[in-house]
Amino acid sequence: MTSTDIPAPLPYRASRTRTDLFAALLRAAKEFGRNKAIVVDGDERQITYKEIIRGAFGLGSALASKTKAGEAVGVMLPTGAGAVIGFYALSAYNRVPAMLNFTAGSRNLKAAMRAAKINKIVTARKFVELGSLEGLIGELESVAEIIYLEDVREKLSLRDKLAAIVGPIAPGLIRRPARYKSPGVILFTSGTEGEPKGVVLSHENVMANVEQVRAHIGLNADTDRLFNPLPTFHCFGLTVGAILPLIAGIPVMFHPSPLQPREIVKRIRAASSTILLATDTFISQYARIGGEGDMSSIRLAVCGAERVKDETRALVRRKFEIEILEGYGATEASPVVAANQWERNKPGTVGILMADMDFRLLPVDGIPEGGRLHIRGPNIMLGYLRPSAPGLLERPEGGWHDTGDIVAIDEEGFIRIMGRVKRFAKIGGEMVSLAVVENCASAIWPDNLHAAVAMPDPRKGEQIILLSDSPDCNRDEILAWAQSHGVPEISVPRRVYHVSEIPVLGTGKIDYGAVKTCAEDLVEA
Repeated sequence: MTSTDIPAPLPYRASRTRTDLFAALLRAAKEFGRNKAIVVDGDERQITYKEIIRGAFGLGSALASKTKAGEAVGVMLPTGAGAVIGFYALSAYNRVPAMLNFTAGSRNLKAAMRAAKINKIVTARKFVELGSLEGLIGELESVAEIIYLEDVREKLSLRDKLAAIVGPIAPGLIRRPARYKSPGVILFTSGTEGEPKGVVLSHENVMANVEQVRAHIGLNADTDRLFNPLPTFHCFGLTVGAILPLIAGIPVMFHPSPLQPREIVKRIRAASSTILLATDTFISQYARIGGEGDMSSIRLAVCGAERVKDETRALVRRKFEIEILEGYGATEASPVVAANQWERNKPGTVGILMADMDFRLLPVDGIPEGGRLHIRGPNIMLGYLRPSAPGLLERPEGGWHDTGDIVAIDEEGFIRIMGRVKRFAKIGGEMVSLAVVENCASAIWPDNLHAAVAMPDPRKGEQIILLSDSPDCNRDEILAWAQSHGVPEISVPRRVYHVSEIPVLGTGKIDYGAVKTCAEDLVEA
């Protein structure tokens, strides 16, 4: 694709953010046509704007009889039309969808539900059966009412059916729009560094990020088709993978799990998808498994959640001529903070800030370059909900969110992530990025996962332990590579352990909490 073929980004339009999420869906249906097929589900069923809106009004009416306005209602569904309709059904009647991570385990889920005062969960019997989640549901039934979509559909009242008919034609007769600064959705942090926190995003926060991304990346409602295998309990999968395409008029193909690379590359090819959302871990799997031409229709691969490795970038470029645009986000920012652009793509960075955002860097002892990134803008959350103070909103001071990331920003505004504050080890008074340690191993064994953690050391304060699923990974080769590439020897791990697999969260990120526990057991043994 040449630069002349690339759609021009739209200007950032703050006026379009001052609306509630369901009203924005109604506006998009009017703009692009109510009969436009906008969603392709996992079973290849095509669903129009009209069907989504009709389903949202009917289901929403039924759920409204079981809940009250402003109440947070748990949503536990896989990526697909059901999750989208469930989300908008609650939003249409001013309930707040709270997207629950069904891979998080009952302890974290109960903590999340306690934080947001959730006592009802919307799910589906078929999903519970296919996902073998009966045990999890059994544990959650002790703290919440489980509402199955199949049961709700069977028991729709005449009032619910009328809402489904009248709502798409005259929505003003059925619903009262929510205030755009009121809570629109609740998502949850992973809980790997303690109990999960609820992140409360307003309607304006989410819509601002949708418009920021549209103003940053060129999208074409006539020719683009987005493929989204990321979970809707993850903010990237929800905002960019579900809400953005519906608002921008881009048909979106959902896949229920990112962990099915063979099925995914087949569906991408069959649908001639042009935009792919992924993480480094997932896209490298798709590229390795994909045959010639399987992913050649992709013009834009947008990756976040973890650093894109040079080896991954080279692989997808060589095999499919795909240029990866790396971005950076945080749930607290709805989530996209920065991203590269087709015409301004600087590998090794996460691009430039979204429109209408401010930043400041606070110095960190022991790290001479860059600083701790704080951000502010219309996409920054309303605040946190913590299990220790259920329902009490903890707002960001002055509107500033501390990302906890150490970054450097060059003269053109490109951001380079150096690591999380908690992902540095202090060895003999020097700060060492654990990400650099992992990068050294990845350069030698690119087809494997590597995870570094800091452990106490009686002489130097801390030591670095590396876990790898490569049986060949060893300290001597890492040391030789570091010496030949100018990496300080202090960044070479003290010990390397081989494991059958590196723990990974449902979002595609390495589960460092589990890694640390594993490392402690190995060191002790």
